Amino acid sequence: MAKNKSRTDDAAAPEIVDTEPVKLTQFAHGGGCGCKIAPHVLEQILAKTAPAIVPKQLLVGIETSDDAAVYQLNAEQALVATTDFFMPIVDDPFDFGCIAATNALSDVYAMGGVPLLALAIVGMPINKLPLETIKRILEGGESICARAGIPIAGGHTIDSLEPIYGLVAIGLVHPDNLKRNSGARPGDKLILGKGLGVGFYSAALKKGLLSASNYASMIASTTQLNTPGRALGCLAGVHAMTDVTGFGLLGHLVEICKASRVSAVIDYAALPILANALDYAEKACITGASERNWVSYGEHVVRPTKHLSEVEQALLTDPQTSGGLLIACAPEVVTEVLSIFLQEGFDHATVIGELSTGKARVSVVGGKSGSD
Repeated sequence: MAKNKSRTDDAAAPEIVDTEPVKLTQFAHGGGCGCKIAPHVLEQILAKTAPAIVPKQLLVGIETSDDAAVYQLNAEQALVATTDFFMPIVDDPFDFGCIAATNALSDVYAMGGVPLLALAIVGMPINKLPLETIKRILEGGESICARAGIPIAGGHTIDSLEPIYGLVAIGLVHPDNLKRNSGARPGDKLILGKGLGVGFYSAALKKGLLSASNYASMIASTTQLNTPGRALGCLAGVHAMTDVTGFGLLGHLVEICKASRVSAVIDYAALPILANALDYAEKACITGASERNWVSYGEHVVRPTKHLSEVEQALLTDPQTSGGLLIACAPEVVTEVLSIFLQEGFDHATVIGELSTGKARVSVVGGKSGSD
C-alpha cells in the first residue's frame, strides 16, 4: 500500500466549526476537465522535454497523446497506468468526489482494460474548507471505486490553495485487447457513448441558472463509469478507442486522426446532446476552455460552407468532464458495439460519423447554420 503523506502532518490540526454549506466552486478558478492546459500549450511544453527512456515492454507512452500508459508484464497481461485530477466542477462535495473518480477510471476502460486499484490525489485549502466537506469528497471517490470493484489503496495529500481531487488508476488489459487511439482505419464508423454539453451545464451552474433536473442529468452522465470499454476491448472490429474529456469532441477526434493518419467526417445533426444544454449555451453559459480548445486545434477542422454558429462550434469544443467513449470500428460491428452500450445503460450512444483516407483533420457537416 502506498504511504499516505502530507506536508501538513506536523501542523496544528485546524479547528472544526459549524458553518453554512460551502460552495466548492468559489475556491477554484476552473473546474473539471476544463482545468486542462490548452492542447497547443501542452504540446509546446512536451516538445521541450528530454527524450524519454522507452523500454520494449512500454506498449503505449506519450507518443500519440493516448489515455494511459501501458506496460506489458507477460504474454497475457499488460499494466494500464493513468492519473487524473482537477478542481471542483460542482459545489456538492460528494458529487465532486464521484465525478473526479469516474473521470480518472475512464482512461483504463478507454484502453480496453479493467481497473485493479487506485490511489487518491488530494489537495485541499485545509484552513478554508470544513474537514467534513473534505471527508465527503473522499467518500464520493470511494463510492465510485466500490462500484468499480476496486480499492483505494493509498494516496497523497497536500495543503493547497484550491480544492483538488482525483486518482491514480491502475488496471490490467490483455495485450491483444489493448485499444490505442492510433488504430483507427479508413472506412471505420465513429460512435460516441455519452451526450455532449457537460461544459454548458457547469457554466450554467456557476451562474445559478442550472435547473435541478438538468443538474441530476449532469451528475448521472459524469458519474456513469465507462464500463463498456471492457467488452469493446475484446472486439477485433473495434480498432481505436478514447474518451472525450477536456479537449472536447473535436480535440480528441483530431488526436485519433493524427495518431491513425486518417481523416474524419462528423454529422452535427447526429450528435447526442444532453437535455437543454444548447439552451444554456444560448444564454452565454460557455466555458473559457471551449474557446481555448478551438484556438488549439481549429486549423485541423473543416467547417460547413456556411459557418457553424457560435453555439454549434462551442458544443464541438465543449470540455466534457467524465465524457463518453469515442469508438472507431468496422461497419460490420456497429450493431454489436451499440448493443454493448445499451446493455450497460448508455442510451445516448450513437453513430456520429466515419473515417476515410486523407489529411489528419475533421470535417463537420450539417448543423442549423448550413451544410456542406
